[in-house]
Amino acid sequence: MPKMGSLLLKNDAYRAISTQPVPFVETDSNALNYNYYYSLNAWLLLCPWWLCFDWSMGCIPLIKSVSDWRIIALAALWFCLIGLIYQALCSEDSHKRRILSLGLGFLIIPFLPASNMLFRVGFVIAERVIYLPSVGYCMLITYGCSILNRQVKKKKLIAAAVLGIVLINVMRCISRNKQWRSEEQLFRSALSVCPLNAKVHYNVGKNLADKGNQTAAIKYYREAIRLNPKYVHAMNNLGNILKERNELLEAEELLALAVQIQPDFAAAWMNLGIVQNSLKRFEEAEQSYWTAIKHRKKYPDCYYNLGRLYADLNRHLDALNAWRNATALKPDHSLAWNNLIILLDNTGNLSHAEAVGREALELLPNDHSLMFSLANVLGKSQKYKESEALFLRAIKVNPNSASYHGNLAVLYHRWGNLEAAKKHYEISLKLDPIAPGTKENYSLLKRKLEQLQKRGHI
Repeated sequence: MPKMGSLLLKNDAYRAISTQPVPFVETDSNALNYNYYYSLNAWLLLCPWWLCFDWSMGCIPLIKSVSDWRIIALAALWFCLIGLIYQALCSEDSHKRRILSLGLGFLIIPFLPASNMLFRVGFVIAERVIYLPSVGYCMLITYGCSILNRQVKKKKLIAAAVLGIVLINVMRCISRNKQWRSEEQLFRSALSVCPLNAKVHYNVGKNLADKGNQTAAIKYYREAIRLNPKYVHAMNNLGNILKERNELLEAEELLALAVQIQPDFAAAWMNLGIVQNSLKRFEEAEQSYWTAIKHRKKYPDCYYNLGRLYADLNRHLDALNAWRNATALKPDHSLAWNNLIILLDNTGNLSHAEAVGREALELLPNDHSLMFSLANVLGKSQKYKESEALFLRAIKVNPNSASYHGNLAVLYHRWGNLEAAKKHYEISLKLDPIAPGTKENYSLLKRKLEQLQKRGHI
């Protein structure tokens, strides 16, 4: 009789997509650098041209000596601020004092929490922190323009200049809004602003990898690691891509370095285990999986991959326990449910496999792969009617699966419905001409049909 095919499902393409927290950089010249950051924030208010979604990880090189020409920016900032504060406190015009005091208050006070003066913050520059200070900036600019308008005779020239500035900023706002329409545009726009920022290259690479462009993603991940040799998330994602491309030795090297730098990086430990499993180093792989679980107690994907390892080693009970843990932690873990059913089926525990399959379908009633797995079990248990119904439901959801049609054909073949079996064998072979076992089963059916024709039974 023809056999229903069933193989353990393997999917190791779990990738880490978390972003790395931005480290706070300390140097002996903290005061100089903090003041330089203030001047950059002031410049972004004056000229919001160089905008970036992230200003960390080397985006702004540190000032390390007083000979750095960027100190001019600090001097310009404090010259302007001290002049404005002096006018706000000492001017004889009370109206001028009120406006300057109010403008400076709106400019400086909302910025203080992000200034590192009151407490440490975990970012270098963040454009969002100058939203409120921009109110004070607008007040000061408006007051300055009004003074100029009173003192300059060519008032149309002042009006034209103000209008030009407004139009330029409106155009810049429209341009920036377009960049925010998609992750790809936003990340790529940052490359020209912060080419030294490892996180920018990481995010461009991740976006490309998500779109399936692995070759380009590798380039950006490598650049992120070059810029920041301790960027463990870039190492993890690059290691994943290399693993999928079967470049296992380099993938292992990267992932091993990632967990060496950050020993509690659970995702990297799991991916290292997957690579070691592929390299047939099963003991090391098992240890890596358990280390990942140690650092992340609720880790269903790791339990799933651990189950795969045990299944490869024929440690069936351990595999079943691992997959049970995966489904307990994540009840909609379809791969774990499927492998539970398939392993129980392959080891002859049909009643247990049926019970697990029904339990899984209650939780995931629209999962066609579960329908297929349970249908196989029911077919072997000679519950043909139920099996047929599940096969047909699975095919309705996923009509282009050669294995679904092929195994339904086997069911009909066993059941004695030879014409229906012939139809689904042909569909299966049309979808996948080299489907394992389908050609042999179809040949068996054709021989049987020929014999029946000769006997006059058809």
